[in-house]
Amino acid sequence: MNWEFSLPVKIYFGTDKINDLPEIINEYGYKRGVLVCSNTLKKNGVADEIVKNCNGIIVDVFSDIRSNPTTDNVNDCVKALRENKADFAVALGGGSPMDCCKAACAIAKGNGTIESYHTGGKPINKDEVIPMIAVATTSGTGSEITNISVLTDLRKNVKSTMNDPLMYPKAAIVDPRLTLTVPPKVTASTGLDVLAHALESVWSVLHQPICEACSVHAAKLVFEWLYKAYSEPDNLEAREKMAEASIVAGVAFSNPRTAGSHACSFPLTNLYGVPHGEACAMTLDFFTRFNAEAENGRLNKFAQNCGFSNAYEMADEITALKKRMGMAMTLSDIGVKTDEEIDKLTEMSMTPLMERNIIPLSYDDIKNMYISIK
Repeated sequence: MNWEFSLPVKIYFGTDKINDLPEIINEYGYKRGVLVCSNTLKKNGVADEIVKNCNGIIVDVFSDIRSNPTTDNVNDCVKALRENKADFAVALGGGSPMDCCKAACAIAKGNGTIESYHTGGKPINKDEVIPMIAVATTSGTGSEITNISVLTDLRKNVKSTMNDPLMYPKAAIVDPRLTLTVPPKVTASTGLDVLAHALESVWSVLHQPICEACSVHAAKLVFEWLYKAYSEPDNLEAREKMAEASIVAGVAFSNPRTAGSHACSFPLTNLYGVPHGEACAMTLDFFTRFNAEAENGRLNKFAQNCGFSNAYEMADEITALKKRMGMAMTLSDIGVKTDEEIDKLTEMSMTPLMERNIIPLSYDDIKNMYISIK
């Protein structure tokens, strides 16, 4: 086996770590920053409180970001960074603000728009990049420690990733207390996204041992603590364990990347509005069963390390966990009605991410999967 591993992000983890943000900014010597966050965090005062605590170093707040960020959102964010002459940015929130901010920081000191890089093939130029500090408010995406940005180009009707070593955040603050106000449904969806990251990194063709060790740790935490965080929203210990699972799963998929469940999630989200983690979870138990015996039962061994007898039992627990938390279980649950819609879902799912699966997956394999959950 040949493999590489790199994760150039300094992680600050712990309850109330957000209070250290001004000190961390000063440690790096940054002078003028823009806070990039969701509109919700702007409206509820969290963003303004952080700006206040940073004593004038953060000079503006950008919050015009969709739940699935668009290239237009990124270009507007770039404009804010350039107009404020920002030498850094702070991304506050879940995956959407993180993805928007990473892409914007990657071209902030240039003159172009993000489309040239996102779908145009233009490489990131180190002279155009400004650093970013990521502050996670959900336990799910792991975006705070990856160099991946998922963006939708509405003009081209394309949702795809962009990534570059220059897009890693400089630092990540993971404060479990910031997740206490996350609603139960969002807790469930983002928590299942953590599990998808952990499992998909194991059955990725880019699988490697350091990441698998992280996958085991993260998956065990999800199976033990997610439902408790969902059913007891004020349980700080459960929130801390899920924050830990999220960051460790972020490490797990940072190099192997994601695979089939994420490939399927994009059309489920784009066409039917299914939240990202819930969309990943719709097919996660299927892929777990499909890959159970691959490469001498690698996934069976993984499941045993997570406390199950085999991968099939682990898949059954994923199914049960989804049911307990009220997640969509069938295509009819999300409004899929016709065979033509299944054909479109299948076609849109056959992206390069699907090619990372350790067992080759054909169009018919994925169509039959969708039919099985119709």
